[in-house]
Amino acid sequence: MASVTYDHVVKKFGEVVAVNDLNFHIDDKEFLVLVGPSGCGKTTALRCLAGLEEITTGEIKIGERVVNEVPPKDRDIAMVFQSYALYPHMSVYDNMAFGLKLRKTPKTEIERRVKDTAKILNIEKLLKRKPRELSGGQRQRVAVGRAIVREPKVFLFDEPLSNLDAKLRVQMRAEITKLHHRLKTTFIYVTHDQVEAMTMGTRIAVINQGVLQQLDTPQKLYDKPDNLFVAGFIGSPAMNFFQSTIRKDNSKLYVDTGAFSVEIPAGKMKTFQSYDGRKVIFGIRPEDIHNPDYTPAGIKPSLVECKVDVTELMGNEIFLYLVAGKYNVVARVDPRTKYKVEDKVEVAFNMSNFQIFDPEKNPDNPIAVR
Repeated sequence: MASVTYDHVVKKFGEVVAVNDLNFHIDDKEFLVLVGPSGCGKTTALRCLAGLEEITTGEIKIGERVVNEVPPKDRDIAMVFQSYALYPHMSVYDNMAFGLKLRKTPKTEIERRVKDTAKILNIEKLLKRKPRELSGGQRQRVAVGRAIVREPKVFLFDEPLSNLDAKLRVQMRAEITKLHHRLKTTFIYVTHDQVEAMTMGTRIAVINQGVLQQLDTPQKLYDKPDNLFVAGFIGSPAMNFFQSTIRKDNSKLYVDTGAFSVEIPAGKMKTFQSYDGRKVIFGIRPEDIHNPDYTPAGIKPSLVECKVDVTELMGNEIFLYLVAGKYNVVARVDPRTKYKVEDKVEVAFNMSNFQIFDPEKNPDNPIAVR
């Protein structure tokens, strides 16, 4: 098994910087997810590790070995691609065994590894079939199986579930997570889907425009995003943001959006006292905006008047798309809520859980105030 280190890695394509000073360490046996929007550099970072792209500057280590000049076949990694990349003329067995045959692995060892892997992935009955005879989920299992038989130090997954339907994606997410627990190997997984990232990774690296924005556990990314980009990217639906001013009134402190004001609880005032009169960005997640009739216990609600624009019944919850002044607001509320389109209502902002971002600290991507 092995750890992985990106040491100030830069990858340029001509004048375009795809990966910009990537610098972090992945622990042995960790499941790390690289997540970000399309074109952010996450797949390029993975391909640099695999040796499929030559880095411009910096070092990549697998364990203690610098692999910058090591050919892909000698890096002891296995990669699962988005496109499956199965050989259509070969059986499932031969697809899984092909890489081992190229390495002159003994026939008995190949048979053992393929059969053991097929059992793990529950594809034992498919070994004689050709890829065209398999469903999308079965093909994905074969692609994963082909990587497992290599018994590599590091597994690389490049958006492996993006071609599957929604139900199968959920199922395969769970299977890959169980596989990681079973194999106890380092997994590095690339996705643009933040739900996949949150449910699978032990840690998540959020990347945008080639730059690492934050690396932390899923819960810490959700609860304490470092900047505006991370706050808006992690969470579905996305966090609500409001251009605001922090205003002091007597002994109380408020966030004033121009359309409404909400009080900052006394326990959090100390953090924002020095921001009195300053422009900030106020953020609150949809799940922290409630129907006042069904407000959870233990929160500090602040009521805001809105007009209902759209309602979406999800069964276990309702998404409300609201309008407050010039702002659009999304709320996730109790399914017993009876609001209708065009209703003028009050919703309760949970001021026990909000974010403030300072646009003076990096106007392009304001930093969270802690």
